[in-house]
Amino acid sequence: MLSLQGHFLIASPHLDDPNFIRSVVLMVQHDEEGAFGLVLNRPCEQRLADVLTPEFGHEWNCEMPVYLGGPVPGPLIAIHNSEEYAEQCILPGVFLSARREVMDSLIQEPFCDLRVFHGYSGWGGGQLEDELEAGGWLNAPATAEDVFSDVEELWGRIARRINLEILTGAKDLKHVPDDPSWN
Repeated sequence: MLSLQGHFLIASPHLDDPNFIRSVVLMVQHDEEGAFGLVLNRPCEQRLADVLTPEFGHEWNCEMPVYLGGPVPGPLIAIHNSEEYAEQCILPGVFLSARREVMDSLIQEPFCDLRVFHGYSGWGGGQLEDELEAGGWLNAPATAEDVFSDVEELWGRIARRINLEILTGAKDLKHVPDDPSWN
């Protein structure tokens, strides 16, 4: 099995799940037992200060948005570029942390790229592979630059990259005809 950790998934029109329409999911973990990812382009109305003040018990002055990482409830999860505070390396320059004391330090780090998520996207063993086989998802290698870029343009940028790979034959897709005029 080829692991998609460190890759982006973007939902294709064949995926019939409103949670993932035009979503870009960063795959954090992917193995035989299942998969775990975070939707990068779903900022919430809620600000980080709104979440952290009750969680940590003191006032925060942080207007950064919290992102909806997916439909599965879970703890706050941070992705960032600070190797010093890494609990897991997702890909070069992108790390994950979920411990409260680490989150506190990351927020105060002046040169840290940081995104904080409520919830996550999860798949049981074989479930993501079935969805990929059915054409529900397309994937592309992720980069730290893309992970921390403007989320408004992320889906389009990754979709164009995947489309270019399809057109140049770099992707091995079963549902693409040899002659594009057959579309």
